[in-house]
Amino acid sequence: MKQHLSTARNTAAGLRALPQTSSAFAAAQAAWRFYANPRFQLAQLAAPILQHAAVAAHSALSDYALVIHDWSPLHYTHHPSKTDRITLYNKNDFGYLLQTALLISDRDGAPLAPLYLGLEAKDGVHSTRRRSPLPSRAGLDEVNRTMGYVERWEWATPCVHLIDREGDSILHLRRFDRCGRTFLVRGNDVRRVEHEGQSRLLSEVEATLRKQFRFSRVVEYKGRPSQQYVAEVTVRLREAARQQRRRDGKLSYRTIRGRVLTLRLVLAEVRSSTGEVVATWRLWTNLPEGVSAETIALWYYWRWRIESFFKLLKRSGQQVEQWQQESAGAVAKRLLVAAQACVIVWALMQSKEPEASELRRFLIRLSGRLMKRGVEYTAPALLAGCWELLAIIDALERYSVDEIEGFGRLLLETLGLEDEFRGFKEQLV
Repeated sequence: MKQHLSTARNTAAGLRALPQTSSAFAAAQAAWRFYANPRFQLAQLAAPILQHAAVAAHSALSDYALVIHDWSPLHYTHHPSKTDRITLYNKNDFGYLLQTALLISDRDGAPLAPLYLGLEAKDGVHSTRRRSPLPSRAGLDEVNRTMGYVERWEWATPCVHLIDREGDSILHLRRFDRCGRTFLVRGNDVRRVEHEGQSRLLSEVEATLRKQFRFSRVVEYKGRPSQQYVAEVTVRLREAARQQRRRDGKLSYRTIRGRVLTLRLVLAEVRSSTGEVVATWRLWTNLPEGVSAETIALWYYWRWRIESFFKLLKRSGQQVEQWQQESAGAVAKRLLVAAQACVIVWALMQSKEPEASELRRFLIRLSGRLMKRGVEYTAPALLAGCWELLAIIDALERYSVDEIEGFGRLLLETLGLEDEFRGFKEQLV
């Protein structure tokens, strides 16, 4: 896991060897044996993450446990050695599909831990839920089972499941409600609902609410300060669901009727400083009336935390799409190790201890990263700093201070910086 407490480059996304390791090749061989060992199961690797989540929940959660569900493709088009890849977006796009359930705080939206990871491949879904691969199912069919798995841990607070527009399916909204799930799902802009006893399009319902929008809070949208406004109404969904399935390479459709579903429709608008509407969210939820529309809009605003997690895995941290493991099972194991590193960095980011604040500043200095004005630290920068600090610690364990000083003298003499070295020695004295 120490080898993943670092950022990677897309041209060198393999494991990094600390000074104590005998050689980089030995580290790579040890990792290969670990990921190929059938005795190590995904549930075992997920156990420390879930233990941390249970501890963090006591201090980070107030009334609800917010669980964000999302999918992210891992593109391995140019990795023919991964023979269990699946077709992603087109016939020339191959890789795996990662499903994640991320726990965040209902106080400030801080990410706490991924509660579930599932990697879909040709032989099924390699997941933390079961020892053998799960059968591949439609995304929302699978996420309902994931909800049940997450709730099985019996959190002290009830779970609220957040899903983007992929979750706007009447069939599955009814299923979630029937299974007793509390959800917050972003809706599409085209749907017919029953409002005030009449069947109306969402656009018509929104028109009746135009004067009811009220200011909620200032938010940041695409790096710029904006204003969030909200309005809400209770509607009923009566229309039949349309299920789409692919069988023998052909799409088939089935109409499924269901009971009337009464939901709160929360409309959230993000407006620029000039009053222009730059984003609109239509949010379906069965949360009780005691949770205000302002709070619901804020919770959905925090949904982007899972996108930041995917970014940390794919581009700004671990470079997962460059990993050379040759099967989904091995990639999934390494994903869980990398996720543990992310959890450690998140815990460091959220710690309120005075020592943690000083440590964060020190790690940013070690990382050599430049922060934006007003930004004290970022997760990728802390990852980079953690690696430098671990390298220093291991170097001190492997070499004496005199030996390290000799290496420094040799390097500075090679660079023609003898005067700087003498000044450094005088400062130490």
